[in-house]
Amino acid sequence: MSAPKGSLRPSLVIVGAGPRGTGLVERIAANAPELYAGSGPAGPGGPASSEGFDIHLVDPYPPGAGRVWREEQSPLLWMNSEAQDVTMFTDETVDMAGPVTEGPTLHEWARLQGRTFADRPRQGAYMRWVYERAVAALPPGIRVHHHPCRALRVSGPREGRQQVWLEGRPRPLLADLVVLTLGHLDAELDDEQRELAAYAREHGLVHLPPDFTADSDLSALAPGEPVLVRGFGLAFVDLMVLLTEGRGGRYDGETYLPSGREPILHVGSRRGVPYHSKIGYDWEGERPPLPRFLGPAEVDAFLARPEGFDFRRDVWPLIEKELGFAHYHRLFAAHPERTRTAWTDFEEKYTAGEGAEIQALVASAVPDPADRLDLTALDHPLDGVRHTSYEELQTGLRGYIEEDLRRRHHPDHSPDFAVFFALLSVYAQLVRLGDIGSWWHGFFSYLASGPPGPRLRQMLALSRAGILKFVGADMTVTAEEGVFRAGSATVPGSAIEARALVEARLPHPTVERARDSLLRELYADGAAATPEGLLAVDPADGRVLDRSGTPHPRRFALGPHTDARGAGAFTRPRTGGPAFRQNDATARAALSFLRALSCRAA
Repeated sequence: MSAPKGSLRPSLVIVGAGPRGTGLVERIAANAPELYAGSGPAGPGGPASSEGFDIHLVDPYPPGAGRVWREEQSPLLWMNSEAQDVTMFTDETVDMAGPVTEGPTLHEWARLQGRTFADRPRQGAYMRWVYERAVAALPPGIRVHHHPCRALRVSGPREGRQQVWLEGRPRPLLADLVVLTLGHLDAELDDEQRELAAYAREHGLVHLPPDFTADSDLSALAPGEPVLVRGFGLAFVDLMVLLTEGRGGRYDGETYLPSGREPILHVGSRRGVPYHSKIGYDWEGERPPLPRFLGPAEVDAFLARPEGFDFRRDVWPLIEKELGFAHYHRLFAAHPERTRTAWTDFEEKYTAGEGAEIQALVASAVPDPADRLDLTALDHPLDGVRHTSYEELQTGLRGYIEEDLRRRHHPDHSPDFAVFFALLSVYAQLVRLGDIGSWWHGFFSYLASGPPGPRLRQMLALSRAGILKFVGADMTVTAEEGVFRAGSATVPGSAIEARALVEARLPHPTVERARDSLLRELYADGAAATPEGLLAVDPADGRVLDRSGTPHPRRFALGPHTDARGAGAFTRPRTGGPAFRQNDATARAALSFLRALSCRAA
């Protein structure tokens, strides 16, 4: 419930009570003893003390887990990270002003094996526990109220209290500060999706637009009927699981035993292959010394350029060099017999070289092409690959997945693991550059955030059972002659017809197309957006920027709807955690503001 009517206590409204909102509460609890001293409770039998403040959490879903990780969903859906790699707690590797508050990872909390991929309801229970622990750690004068509804809009003057209007409530919440931790949002359909939806309605077809798979109504996908699926990432994995095991099928070793209720899934995408498997072995030995070519100094230089920077021209060459450095550092350290020169000589020439020079150096020092890092080939695995029949493609793609599983589960290929660490390092730096477009995020996810190995083994079993069929790269979809048709350059002249089309990817909301009215209203009220349609925020503490670049004194935003979206909800332990750094900076800014407000009132 809300604070008493007429209360003069300061108030903070956090819209979104999932992982980012919970992380912010945890950082408020950690920083309050330093920045909000004297937040004592109300006197016995008296009115609320002005020394504390109220936190209002607004979210229709349970605090802690929020929508995506809520406990009320199928246990067939897994986390995409091993339990040992999921934490909501800081450590000394995080570059932040606030204190470290250690806590258990998911696998320590749930007493799971570290290499387990926990189901999402268990992750939801972990998030609920983290939230309850964070609330319990707050000083007694800071009180938390959860409002299980949606926030519709925020109004109010820049220098005065804000009004947060809630669904079904005639009066707004009054807030001295508002923080938007909205998480992943739904989006209005774009032009192509609207046309496909209209065509489906006109011809009695099934069209499922981009959505959170756990929330999709899949009942219209009939048993035995072909379904075109566009998208081969993590949303597809969820779809695959719910339409197979979720309909009563089961696995017997490497064999899938159908229930007879499964549709036939024809899946393709731009690359035409699934995301790379998670790595399935432990790291041993020295990690590459990162960052090396793209660190804070290089990011500072980009930000200081009056003319700005171009990601592909200016930033990408440094990323490519950073990833290559990590790869070859590991190759020379762990597998020197597969190289021709001493590491010190290679490192010196690699550091000084560029482009063609580095290519020539690698060709002379690393004899086996399989030991060389080729990012272009990784990003376009089916470029130039042609099959004469649809059946031939199925055999070829099964071989590709088998090789990926073999490589990702054997330490002979540990340079791949080193590249993973370099990707994390690069991601942490790129957060400061703001909105750099969507290509990098897709490339990162494809290489570093793919499905667990068991999911790819399930794909192989489903393929052999005839339930899953591969379409190929550069998948095209047309709506004509009363059906949907799919084709691919991988099998020239191929065409697959179906009366159902599923867009297996998350919505891509912009400030103008988000279904969330709060974000659209904020943009209409003058908040700035990037060319990609993300909410522009001050990288220092997350304050929302207006179109002149001025930070709003009372409005903050954290998460994937902002141009600081590079930090995910969860962090791998001991990797610096950009999300922790952002949460800490926003919490400290909020506490300092509220403390100053309380002092002025006194």
